[in-house]
Amino acid sequence: MAFRLRFGLIVLVIASLACASHSSAQTPQPTAPQSMGASPAGQADDEHLPGTISGTVVDGTGAVVAGARLKLTREDQSPDQEVRSGENGQFAFTNIAPGPFHITVASAGFAPQTTSGIVHSGETYIVPRLVLTVASANTEVDVGESPVEVAQDEIKEQEKQRMLGVVPNFYVTYVRNAAPLNSKQKFGLAWKTTIDPVTFGVVGVIAGVQQAQNAFSGYGQGAGGYAKRYGASYADLVAGTFIGSAILPSLLKQDPRYFYKGSGSKRSRILYALANAVVCKGDNGHWQPNYSNILGNLAAGGISNLYYPASDRNGARLTFETGLIGIGTTAAVNLLQEFVIRKVTSNVPNHDPAKP
Repeated sequence: MAFRLRFGLIVLVIASLACASHSSAQTPQPTAPQSMGASPAGQADDEHLPGTISGTVVDGTGAVVAGARLKLTREDQSPDQEVRSGENGQFAFTNIAPGPFHITVASAGFAPQTTSGIVHSGETYIVPRLVLTVASANTEVDVGESPVEVAQDEIKEQEKQRMLGVVPNFYVTYVRNAAPLNSKQKFGLAWKTTIDPVTFGVVGVIAGVQQAQNAFSGYGQGAGGYAKRYGASYADLVAGTFIGSAILPSLLKQDPRYFYKGSGSKRSRILYALANAVVCKGDNGHWQPNYSNILGNLAAGGISNLYYPASDRNGARLTFETGLIGIGTTAAVNLLQEFVIRKVTSNVPNHDPAKP
């Protein structure tokens, strides 16, 4: 059985448990009454609530500028932050501590612009429209990073994304206009996934469950049987990840990631998540049939027939059945990505919700 099915089922279980944990954590708890003479306990905290800074980047004609690079700097010790304007020219910095700030915006062909302001506790600060002017011939223009460099920066952020702070969640991007990955980056992301310590742990759990159920009985029991099951499961992982998320996406010029939508009606988001099991975004930014996922599931199932016990090699029928189940599992995981997993994923970057 292909790795995508097994790992996907593990993700389904983890995400379901995480959702239950998240819901219970939000259950309001009774608070003790305060003394009439005491200051409210939350008064000091209310003075330091994080705020939000948002706005729109346009050119001299009023047309929106997508992909502009905005850098937020502070006068205190807060780290600098960077975002890019979305297709509608809008941007947002969230969880900003109260105080003065400066924003620098740059885009190819335009002269850099700066703006300053002060965000107060809990405030949603709307920056006046940032109007970029066309750079003159003698103006030094900061064109920013190349698309490959932008993609590399985004990958570094993706590799910090973990469910419950532990389980890798590398193959989803929360950046609306994420830059396409080149072949090297696709293989690099697959490599990082296959050698992640948590991935080895997940494989160990899968092998343990198989041994307890005496699945693939030809492997026998004991340490030797467990080692064979572990090796087979890890081989499934490597085959499924590299074929479906690196080799085929590189050859077919398709993006192996799930592009989080996060906006629109519930129905539209459900349909979007389900459709992404069989369609994907190409490296050219256009949506197309997800041949990488479909063929990847079939190929991984077929390859597994080479090393599983002879009694469990059921030929083409099992390969196609496993492929279809793998596609269904992808759809289920996409639904969880859209409605659950983001809530329990750490280090999610600022983003504009994606559109199908």
